[in-house]
Amino acid sequence: MSKLEFDTVVLGAGIVGVCTAVHLQQRGRQVALIDRKPPGNETSFGNAGLIQREGVYPYAFPRGVGALLRYALNRSPDVRYHADAIFKVAPFLFQYWRNSDPARHAQIARSYATLIEHCVSEHHALAAAAGARDLLRPIGWMKVFRTPAVHDEEVRTAQRWHDEYGIQFDALDATRLQQAEPDLDRTLHGAVHYPQSDSVSDPNALVTAYAKHFEALGGRFFTGDAQTLREGWEVQTQEGTIAAASAVVALGPWSDRLSERLGYRLPLAVKRGYHMHYAAQAEARLNHPVLDAEGGYLLAPMARGIRLTTGAEIAFPDAPKTPVQLAMVEPVARTLFPLGEPLDAEPWMGRRPCTPDMMPIIGPARRHRGLWFAFGHAHHGLTLGPVTGRLIAEMMTGEETLVDPRPFSVERF
Repeated sequence: MSKLEFDTVVLGAGIVGVCTAVHLQQRGRQVALIDRKPPGNETSFGNAGLIQREGVYPYAFPRGVGALLRYALNRSPDVRYHADAIFKVAPFLFQYWRNSDPARHAQIARSYATLIEHCVSEHHALAAAAGARDLLRPIGWMKVFRTPAVHDEEVRTAQRWHDEYGIQFDALDATRLQQAEPDLDRTLHGAVHYPQSDSVSDPNALVTAYAKHFEALGGRFFTGDAQTLREGWEVQTQEGTIAAASAVVALGPWSDRLSERLGYRLPLAVKRGYHMHYAAQAEARLNHPVLDAEGGYLLAPMARGIRLTTGAEIAFPDAPKTPVQLAMVEPVARTLFPLGEPLDAEPWMGRRPCTPDMMPIIGPARRHRGLWFAFGHAHHGLTLGPVTGRLIAEMMTGEETLVDPRPFSVERF
């Protein structure tokens, strides 16, 4: 079978890979998009559906003694770990902890915020072109609180984000929260609403729509194994060998397997997470995604039902599912909102690719001509997919870039 020739092959059809393929195809490149599964069916399938405009500070490692002791006991609903994995990832966690020092975290935020600034506008542009604007809801999201002290701390944090980066927020007391979400637990103390963020009613449908737009532009999707990539750049698919002058690795939590084979030892780790969908009881309605800040879970209204998502699980990526966190938080979630029967046969599990400095790896792999990296987005893959795709495409085609790409270079490791 003869080789199929393209300008670029993009490896990975999650939100980052699909957006990269779209932006390259828009700029006149002939692009092949490769994945084992249809677009949007791995990490991009199961997130909380948030496009987090407020997320200028990436999620830090807890530094308080109380929180560290709680996590060490492995009983916290928001973070759990497998004992056999914790020793392997200990060096990563130590670097993560060091980078979460407040001064260092603030320095990271100054770079990270340049991407976050464009997350909603880039999604809107791509969704409009793909005919998918109805999947984006400009309603923001909420953190809800059971105690005044935790609520007040979040308000202070939000005010700092506002002062530093112009992030809008609205502090709601119990009365205003009940007006916005009348079916939530009426004993809640209050909430903080982040109105600039969007939510997505069906993340898989959004990635699928972007992928269909890519194909409408002339790009092609192939089912294949990205791990077969060899220098040249060639990769095996069900339709034969794909050959291209350049390759983009956008494999999310599997990116390190390929990059390591090519000689790049990158400090990439995986946080696993779970979700289940539930019906709402009677006429109950959830109007916004809602994070129970003291409960360690999030409820989001989705096309399929109310999605209950968990925090982070530290485990080997391919270890069997252990949805302990779901079992812990479901009874609590039922007190927050009147959930009905589960709509899924079993919990979904996904994997978030994380770096110890909380920033993605975006840019050229300088030891290999024509090789590019776009992965490591942790909790913000859906948020940053379109702006990452645009940034990679601009660099690859020699355009002026929307943001300074240097902080996200692989060379920092």
